[in-house]
Amino acid sequence: MSRRSALIGLGAAGLLVLSGCGGAPTSGGPASGEPSAAEAVYTEVTALTGTERRDRLVQLAAEEGNRLSIYTSMNADIADIVVPRFEQEFGIDVELYRADSETILQRTLQEASANFAGADVVETNATEMAIIASEGLTGDYAGEQRDKINEQFRYDGWTPTRFNIFAPAWNTGLVGADLVPRTWEDLADPKYDGILSLEVSDYDWYMTLYTHYQEQGMADADIDRLFADMVQGSKVAKGHSGQVELLSAGEFGVVAASYTYLTEKARAAGAPVDDQPFVEPVVARANGGGLMRSSEHPATAVLFMDWMLADGQGVILENGLTPAVMPDGTDPLAGHEVLPVDVQKLLDEGNEWSARYDEVVRGGEQLPEN
Repeated sequence: MSRRSALIGLGAAGLLVLSGCGGAPTSGGPASGEPSAAEAVYTEVTALTGTERRDRLVQLAAEEGNRLSIYTSMNADIADIVVPRFEQEFGIDVELYRADSETILQRTLQEASANFAGADVVETNATEMAIIASEGLTGDYAGEQRDKINEQFRYDGWTPTRFNIFAPAWNTGLVGADLVPRTWEDLADPKYDGILSLEVSDYDWYMTLYTHYQEQGMADADIDRLFADMVQGSKVAKGHSGQVELLSAGEFGVVAASYTYLTEKARAAGAPVDDQPFVEPVVARANGGGLMRSSEHPATAVLFMDWMLADGQGVILENGLTPAVMPDGTDPLAGHEVLPVDVQKLLDEGNEWSARYDEVVRGGEQLPEN
């Protein structure tokens, strides 16, 4: 069974009876095959740009009651800054539902099955967004803000709002210049035995690098040996946040694939950690948002996505995350060789790669969850 099938199954198994929960049935909707009322609004504003587009969206949002429903897996400390900023700028009353990405997916699928109009915008991890889009639940979002996104990340049915970047990180008090990794392959060197940490769930990073090496002509046996050498003598942590805390405390000297925003957050707080210069190619996975076909506030939904990819990117950057586009409209990954996580491959083959990575990391010392 593919990861996509498994996640959809979770949503179907938990189907809720929602007709009495205060929302309206969807109009048009995925099953009908016809454009929904929301999609007509998305189409109407597609060709508009700049002030004309914003003014029209503000006008339509007022007609919709200046209300918006957002489902997101964004961390609470970030969501609690992003949403009020948007509300204050436009006078919009946002109903926010925040949960982990799989719960967001299950709720969205359940509501669609019940023909219930819940979220106007869903913003979560790439895998879950890809499933929601592939089920025909999102409408097309187009415009000058989306056009600024790196073409490698312009997915059908959803648009990146932020990135998770995987890069090695190290404790500057334990690691001298001779131990700062310059390539991913460096991490397989015996000099890292006993000081390297991998994270137990990073199979998307593993899949992306493994596939990259295959495309470079490397034999599978050699790739397997490379990762086996990495894990030799390593410490396997559970959770990226806890892993960076342990790195900061000197539990180990190097993390194979840290989220760069966590490394930067720790460094800014005074921890002796660094990840510069990045080891390349950097592995990047998008988180993003989609406009729901069932939206009851479609113009407000577009207004939010436009804002999120403009002023909202500054908020993302201010709070230590990697934006999908810099506030000045440039690519945050410009100048770097980038390996995007193949979202479709992750959906189709994720369970296989997860099992393979589990087998790899069993060769390291398993640390308790921090």
